[in-house]
Amino acid sequence: MTPISSSKSAPKLMYTNTPYHLETPTPGDRNSLSLLYRLFYAFKPAIPRYIQLFLRRKIVMHKRAKYAHVWPIDESAGHPPLTWRGWPDNKKFAFVLMHDVDTQAGHDKCRYLMDLEEKLGFRSTFNFVAERYRISPSLLDEIKARGFGLGVHGLKHDGKLFSSRELFLQRAEKINQYLSAWGTRGFSSPSMLRNFKWMLDLNIDYGTSSFDTDPFEPQPDGIKKIFPFWVNGAHTQKAYLELPYTMPQDFTLFVLMKEKDTRIWESKLNWIASKGGMVMMLTHPDYMNYNCLKSLPEEYSARFYAGFLKWVKAEYRKDYWHVLTAQVAEFYRQQKE
Repeated sequence: MTPISSSKSAPKLMYTNTPYHLETPTPGDRNSLSLLYRLFYAFKPAIPRYIQLFLRRKIVMHKRAKYAHVWPIDESAGHPPLTWRGWPDNKKFAFVLMHDVDTQAGHDKCRYLMDLEEKLGFRSTFNFVAERYRISPSLLDEIKARGFGLGVHGLKHDGKLFSSRELFLQRAEKINQYLSAWGTRGFSSPSMLRNFKWMLDLNIDYGTSSFDTDPFEPQPDGIKKIFPFWVNGAHTQKAYLELPYTMPQDFTLFVLMKEKDTRIWESKLNWIASKGGMVMMLTHPDYMNYNCLKSLPEEYSARFYAGFLKWVKAEYRKDYWHVLTAQVAEFYRQQKE
C-alpha cells in the first residue's frame, strides 16, 4: 500500500470558487428522508425480517427499471474537479475498500474478511456501530495492528440520527467520544442518511454519507461525483473530506436483486477507471457467507467478493492506487495546504 436525482427537500449545496469545496449555509436545511421511510423506521422493529426483505425487493425492482438511465452509471458524475492533478504515482484511479458492520453477526465475521483481503494483498476500513452490539476491544486492536482502518458507523443505526437537531447533537457528543476512544477520525453514516452541515459537529477528518448514484437508499439523492470533496461550514473553519461510495452496495446487488455474478461491479469499475475517479466499495461482512454452505436469505457467497478482488488485481494491477480511507483524506489535506 502507498503511504501517505435530487429531492426537493434535500440540503441546498452551494459551490464556492474552490472546486469541490462545499458549503451548506441554509439554516433550515433538512435531509430528504421521505415520509414513507420515516414510517418504515418507526414501525421496523415490529415488522418481521422476511416481510421487510420482501417489501424492499419489490421496491428495488421497481426502482431499478425506473432509474436505469442513472444506475449503476450516471454519466454526469464522471467529471473531475477543475484543478484536478491526478492520483499519486500517476495511478489511473483510486481503489478504496470499506465495510459497514451493521450487526453482531457482522462483527463476528470481521476476522474472516480480513484474512480474505490480506491473502489477496488488500486492506480495508471497518466501521462499527458504537452502541448496537458488543464490540470486542481486542478486535479493534487487531484491525489496527494488521494495517486495516477503523471508523465509527453511527451510534444506534436506528434511522434517527438526523431526525432532529437536538437528538443529533446529543448523539454527536457520544460519537465524538467513541472516535477519540478508538483513535480514529473517520465516520460512516448509517443507511447513508446525511446532513452535511450538522456533520461538521463531528470530530472527523473524513466521512462517507453519500454516493454518486444509488436510488435505492432511504435518502436517494445522489451527489453525482466519483471524486472526494470538501465540506465546509459557512461561518466556521471546520471541514471534513466526504468520500462518496461509487460502487453498488453488496446488499443491494446480491441480497435484494439476487445477482449471480459480479458483472455490474466490473462494468462500474471499468467506467470509473476510464474517468480517473475513486472506486469506493462499501460492503458488509454481515451478509457474506464464508463457509460455502447454502446462504441464508440475507447472505451471499463471499466468493463473489473474493472473485471480484482477484479480477481487479488481474485487470488493473499497475493502474490503481490502493489505500485506506484515512490515507485518501491525508492526500487531499496535503493538496489543500
